[in-house]
Amino acid sequence: MVTFDAVEWQYRHGVPDPSLVDPDAIVADHAQLSRPGNADIQLALFLDYATNVAAYPAWQQYLRVHQPPVLAVWGRHDEIFGPDGARAFARDVPDAEIQLLDAGHFALQTRLDQIAALCRRFLERLSD
Repeated sequence: MVTFDAVEWQYRHGVPDPSLVDPDAIVADHAQLSRPGNADIQLALFLDYATNVAAYPAWQQYLRVHQPPVLAVWGRHDEIFGPDGARAFARDVPDAEIQLLDAGHFALQTRLDQIAALCRRFLERLSD
């Protein structure tokens, strides 16, 4: 999980042009993950993700009741948090805007300008 190859995979997998990924981001992330004791912390975090599932009904109820504006921007090729996670918002908020980009897990690495424009447009619509 915290090896250089694993970190690099998270950044480059599913990216149409992996050369667009800043190698410094991978190195910096790996350096942070490689600190003593951090492997145990990461394992605990990954195992804790399972507790999120128990909270889904409360989150879904909130979305159904309150119908907040939702913009879900996701990497279409993200195998860590797959695109169905983005699509799920539309089940509870029919007006949710779901954007699946040609990107992987760290979509901001290769689609920053596109994501910024989507966010800007979404926020502008909220202020109308």
